[in-house]
Amino acid sequence: MKIKLMIATGDNDYVEHLSSVLSEKFANAFDISVCSSVEQLKDLLCDVRFDAALLDPAFTKSVNLSMVRLPILLCDESSIALDDYKAFPKIRKYQRISSIVGDILQTYAEIGITTNGLHTAKATITVCWSPCGGVGKTSVALAYSARRALDGKQTVYLNLENFSSVPTFFSNTGKSISTVLEKLDSNINLLFVSIRQKDSRTGITYFCGPDNYDDMHILTADDVEKIIEACASEADELVIDLSCNCGERTKKAFELADTVMLVCDHSPISQAKLRQFINQHNLFQSIQEKSVLINNKGANVVDTSLDKSIKLSHVPSADPISVYKTLSGDRFEW
Repeated sequence: MKIKLMIATGDNDYVEHLSSVLSEKFANAFDISVCSSVEQLKDLLCDVRFDAALLDPAFTKSVNLSMVRLPILLCDESSIALDDYKAFPKIRKYQRISSIVGDILQTYAEIGITTNGLHTAKATITVCWSPCGGVGKTSVALAYSARRALDGKQTVYLNLENFSSVPTFFSNTGKSISTVLEKLDSNINLLFVSIRQKDSRTGITYFCGPDNYDDMHILTADDVEKIIEACASEADELVIDLSCNCGERTKKAFELADTVMLVCDHSPISQAKLRQFINQHNLFQSIQEKSVLINNKGANVVDTSLDKSIKLSHVPSADPISVYKTLSGDRFEW
């Protein structure tokens, strides 16, 4: 589904630039119409219903907007705080166009419109997990994400750890994932699109970490299902990084996954915990056929319960970014 968006402003140069960029770079999200006068706007609204409209504030004075589901004021600094326009959501005019797109999608999602997202493609879902901390699970998840992005796939990395490690690896200056977690009853497909960031070094799409610990800690298994399905609907590949526990949220992620990466390293503790999970936990039986053993940090574990396994290179570096970028050179074939 595309959002039918109308842009109405008398600033001809600006509307030409804005509509051109939206049509070229965000064609999968918007179907664009433009007009530059109140008269044109009136004629357009007689015949066409729009999902959203970016409007010059002056245009709202004498136009019936009943044919616009979501009118948004496109404001400069002089008009953004005027009392006459308090009833309308506002977007600042002169800013990065990708930020304008994010604001449109977030505002559109928050009014409670239910859609199936911007397209119906469903990602291949890979979960990265270990029963033991410190084995390099996040490095493996990011290396695999980078590998798939290098292969030309639109790859989303979703960190669902209780304590997010996103700020260690990426810029964390965008809108927090908490923006979506607080509004799980709205159109979260669009909300996720509106807040996602893209790492210029690797091509990985990601979400900035939560504002506080409780935002992740209180998620239910049903919440996790909503989040995963929303992210998967807007990507080719979805890579999920989980905490080491084995509760209901982990079980739900396993259920939805196409592949489960079980990560261990050379330490006796990690190998003992993994074997205990494989031999004693009934959850393993449900994921056995889609599980892959990931030997990280030079490990060489062999387990007859797992038909698929790979061995990743040992990267002697204390820099976590260098580690996962180096590992992304491995082929991840099993």
